[in-house]
Amino acid sequence: MRMVELSKELSLSAVVQGFWRLADWRWTTKELAEFMNACIERGVTSFDTAEIYAATLCETLMGEAFEADPSIRGRIQLVSKTGIFQEKTGGKTFGYYNTTYDRVVRSCKESLQRLKTDHLDLYLIHREDPCFDPWETARALKDLKKEGLVREIGVSNFDPFKFDALNKAVGGELVTNQIEWNPVCFEHFNSGMMDYLTVNRIHPMIWSPLAGGRLFKGGDEHCEKAMGKIKEIADRHGEKAETIIYAWLMYHPAGAVPISGSNKLERLDLAVKAADVKLEHHEWYEIYTASGQQVLR
Repeated sequence: MRMVELSKELSLSAVVQGFWRLADWRWTTKELAEFMNACIERGVTSFDTAEIYAATLCETLMGEAFEADPSIRGRIQLVSKTGIFQEKTGGKTFGYYNTTYDRVVRSCKESLQRLKTDHLDLYLIHREDPCFDPWETARALKDLKKEGLVREIGVSNFDPFKFDALNKAVGGELVTNQIEWNPVCFEHFNSGMMDYLTVNRIHPMIWSPLAGGRLFKGGDEHCEKAMGKIKEIADRHGEKAETIIYAWLMYHPAGAVPISGSNKLERLDLAVKAADVKLEHHEWYEIYTASGQQVLR
């Protein structure tokens, strides 16, 4: 599988394996290590997680797999995120964001302990923080790079204004924005984020490329319209619908890197195969407009 260069220091595999739902898989450490090795054999060498996933349990489980098979860590690019937290208050769980200097630095070191590694290849601020001081957050990220605890830095789910603010504060060192994009989600096209990333040659990572499975379940008008067209195009190419969706994401000049979140290797294979599918230019627009949410001007 080809690699996508985010910077001179870091490239990711064209498809990333995500571990958001890892805790739900109920795997043993041995089973997880075997799955990781199977990903690597397919050329999927970039793994994505976050401290908030299953309240830090996902990082812990991944760390146990790295410890069980020490060869894995040196063959992958490891991505994690910080910024989302929860507190018990008034008998309920309250979610909030924290991107202050001390919290970002502390979170990174705690993630490293759970993951049983001495560095992260890519560290992301997970969500836009309404109480966001880009200079303070930038100082934390730059200090983590200086200490060698992270190789590269980026964000997730940022709009173009907050992205630009933090990117200026870190001296242009953000290498990605991990965003949601699929045939029924166009937030970052409509905000201008995709244009910003494209003109600045910053490759986005894409989460929920299959809309969390909603595209295949029915009962949603936008999903049904999109899937009607996607299946038509899939038939033209002799491919599965999933492969066409991943190929559609990869076709855009921003050079998007989609994240596969399934624990089924056959589904990962469908994503990997997309790298070899050549869509016609008009087919990209057929899918772009299929749900009825986007209209060409």
